[in-house]
Amino acid sequence: MQYKSDVEAIDEFGKKIKILQNEIAKVIVGQDEVVKNVIISIFSKGHVLLVGVPGLAKTLLVNTISRVLGLEYSRIQFTPDLMPSDIVGTEILDQTRNFKFIRGPIFANIILADEINRTPPKTQSALLEAMQEKAITVAGQNYKLTEPFFVLATQNPIEQEGTYPLPEAQLDRFMFNIWLDYPSFKEEIDVVKNTTSTYEAKPQVVISAEEILYFQNLIRKIPVPENVYEYAVKLAVKTRPNRPESHQWANEYLTWGAGPRASQYLIIGAKCHAAINGKYSPDIEDVKSVAVSILRHRIVRNYKAEANGISIEKIIAEFLK
Repeated sequence: MQYKSDVEAIDEFGKKIKILQNEIAKVIVGQDEVVKNVIISIFSKGHVLLVGVPGLAKTLLVNTISRVLGLEYSRIQFTPDLMPSDIVGTEILDQTRNFKFIRGPIFANIILADEINRTPPKTQSALLEAMQEKAITVAGQNYKLTEPFFVLATQNPIEQEGTYPLPEAQLDRFMFNIWLDYPSFKEEIDVVKNTTSTYEAKPQVVISAEEILYFQNLIRKIPVPENVYEYAVKLAVKTRPNRPESHQWANEYLTWGAGPRASQYLIIGAKCHAAINGKYSPDIEDVKSVAVSILRHRIVRNYKAEANGISIEKIIAEFLK
């Protein structure tokens, strides 16, 4: 890929994203905001936690995105009896009586961790090193994962029996926490028509792995004005209760606020959001556009907030005023 300048490359990036969204829309009806946030996360080198009831096409969404991106896709169904070796792989004794490493499903570009909260913390933590370091260690041997590498985990919010809450350390490694809602009446009619007939969507590959890596690095090079840096950091800081910079609602309704990783993701997410919308530098509106999904899983409400029915989204909206 040869572009005369970074500006030309950002223009091309915006065009590619529009084509990408159109190809995904051939299969996924509606969910435009969800698709946009997943795309932002991929090009920001982040991971996504999708929360939604069954039947909202979470698995189909991941599968479709992997197809249009031309990436290797792997699905891991998390169950109570899943072991860490079922994710990363294991060593076996081969015919020559030497140990041989058999790679697990983690060795792919896009990983769907389906119903991640259905497996014990020991197995959940097997994803930690892979998500953060883009590598795994088995029997003292380090194995690099092929980039681009992206984990998209799903969680069912209504069926909590037999589940294990995700540790805060692992939650913090997800760039976005995205809630999927039911489709609109018209969208659901379109879904039913498409899935109960002979209609078969065939999305085309839009972008290669090499181009994804190029655009990921391009996003990092986008300049950010000083006031945008300050706004993103102040937004994260004001969520932390009992500090000089705390927002009143943080002191009143939160037990825990967002850490420094939130500030980092607010900036990189704003950069990617700006580039998708044809801007060469992010502004405060770009930070606000990605703030809810970045902060949602990083702040913890106290009893008073829960008793008064004050949602995390309402608290974040107050921070954004």
